[in-house]
Amino acid sequence: MKSITIALAKGRLADKATELLTQAGYDCRVLQEDSRKLIFTNGDGSLRFIMAKPADVPTYVESGVADVGVAGKDTLLEDNRNLFEVLDLGFGACRLAVCGPIGFDLDDYSRGKLRVATKYPNVSRRYFAAEKHEAVEIIKLNGSIELAPLVGLSDVIVDIVESGRTLKENKLDVLETVAACSARMVVNQASMKLKAEEISTLIRRLRRVLGQDKERGV
Repeated sequence: MKSITIALAKGRLADKATELLTQAGYDCRVLQEDSRKLIFTNGDGSLRFIMAKPADVPTYVESGVADVGVAGKDTLLEDNRNLFEVLDLGFGACRLAVCGPIGFDLDDYSRGKLRVATKYPNVSRRYFAAEKHEAVEIIKLNGSIELAPLVGLSDVIVDIVESGRTLKENKLDVLETVAACSARMVVNQASMKLKAEEISTLIRRLRRVLGQDKERGV
């Protein structure tokens, strides 16, 4: 039996993924240790975990350092890496959206090139090119994206929206939804072949926990 290396991001994604893996019958007690270690191996040696930043998980999986990873759909859309996306894990649900001042008209081109502040420049460019047939000016920011239209740095933003409370408190609104997002399980392309039995078993067990086995007839 070959060991599977799984890339996780510390925090809510890792906690939820650990919970699912435990329900699927895997020993994940090693992840409950209070430790600053970045690499863990579970009790029976079937799983090896590496802890990475959320944005780096797809990189570790694509490179083959990890066989499997758990990453947000927003990260996968932005990176567009060569991976197999095999499961929607259901948690971390939110949406990637174009947001701006209430009543802002995205289809009013009289103002000139639209300025878009975001930490998702690739997703934003693709969306406006495909949906609006418009080239936009991208302003890359790493946090407090909602501030940009309030101070005149941008016309709109593209960002993750969960409850929408922050938008409302800053007199902003969702103008259009770019994509529905949640945590996804991704697999390295070579690992899918080299560790087919182990990864297929992992996917099958997780589908059963998620109630997706009935949908797919597994």
